[in-house]
Amino acid sequence: MTGKLLGRRIDRRAMLKSSVAATAAFAASATIMPKVSFAADKVVKIGFLAPLTGDVAAWGKPGLDGCLIWSDWVNKAGGVKIGGDSYKIEFVSYDNEYDPAKARTGATKLIKEDGVKFIMMLGGDTWPGVQKIAAREGMLFSTLLPSDLTPDTKTLIAPCEVHPVYNVTGVEWLSEHEPNLKTAVICAQDDALGLPSVATYLAAFEAAGIKMLDDPLLFDPATTDFAPVVTKMLSKNPDIISLDTSYADYVHPITEQLYQQGFKGQIISCTADFYPKMIEKTSKEFLEGFIFQFPDFDDPALNDPRVNFRRPNDFYAEYAKRYGENEWGAVSWEYASIMDLWMDAAKRAGSVEPGPVLKAMKSGGTGKHAFGDAKWWGKDLFGIDNALVGNWPVVRIENGKAVIKEFRSIPKWMGKHEKLLIKHMDELGQMYYQRG
Repeated sequence: MTGKLLGRRIDRRAMLKSSVAATAAFAASATIMPKVSFAADKVVKIGFLAPLTGDVAAWGKPGLDGCLIWSDWVNKAGGVKIGGDSYKIEFVSYDNEYDPAKARTGATKLIKEDGVKFIMMLGGDTWPGVQKIAAREGMLFSTLLPSDLTPDTKTLIAPCEVHPVYNVTGVEWLSEHEPNLKTAVICAQDDALGLPSVATYLAAFEAAGIKMLDDPLLFDPATTDFAPVVTKMLSKNPDIISLDTSYADYVHPITEQLYQQGFKGQIISCTADFYPKMIEKTSKEFLEGFIFQFPDFDDPALNDPRVNFRRPNDFYAEYAKRYGENEWGAVSWEYASIMDLWMDAAKRAGSVEPGPVLKAMKSGGTGKHAFGDAKWWGKDLFGIDNALVGNWPVVRIENGKAVIKEFRSIPKWMGKHEKLLIKHMDELGQMYYQRG
């Protein structure tokens, strides 16, 4: 309902024949008739606080696009039934431009003015701007970066990505299937996304017996000319070049430089967002074998009954229809998958309020992660068990298309090498007790 009564054309002559009393009664009924409120008209607002413009927009805007598909599907089906009522979902977005101050302003607006019940973030450099607000308001937040977690982040959860820990699965798979690759170098931007990922790749390469030929090459996030970065890496003649968790705006020009400077070895990266565009700038042959961690959701492997993401192939098809197939990226599905967890928890809690939803979400210490059943974990690494960890896909570009090669267990790797990961995190100052 719009809340506005539709006007009616009234025949003047007929109205003149009506009594003054009848006319007054009609007018009164038209102006004071109360709006009928149905349960289906109830709305719960969800905050989307992420970079929608700027260098990091590739990890914000596609996620919001995916959420709009999610809400359209849910609302069309009648909404979410919670505590006997049905709620429509409305996303309220705020572009933090990956700036902590703007994230703080956005969080305040979303909570105080918009009345959201849950806020999803990318995290990273923007989380410190929000942390005190989250604690003060008791608002439930999610991050894609569990490296944001500390013992003090009681209402912050990492229910989808266990960045950067899942990167170990790509290295592990590569070492088993390409045992001839013995040496590697790493480059990454020097920030809250790049550094913990560097530590993870260092641990993964060491666990796999792959030798690092040089210290990680950390470049300024303001870098625009990547030719010198690539020249320096190639001077070591590595078998493997790791692009770490570099932003899409870095992965693309670095990959182009590797192509132009004649690299013939293996590339491994956390992401390969919009990889068809990289193929256009290089070649299908050059990108063949590129290892990363984020699948296209038209992949048949996602129809495995253990996968908990709802209708992944249909979701991908709808995304491609709305926004273009080449616009699919790492986060296109991730925020939507978090909403699946939120919805299930709200149903079980019988409430949309942050506290009960969080309690229901973590009940029993397990959860339905997008790629299978998982457990809430992280105390040794992050100081709190607020990261949902389980299996994660290893993806390889084959004949110009991303292909899931295997779902690998992160807990299994951690069971063998957790101390090694903590050692490298500590050396780079990335442990929770080193961040202030």
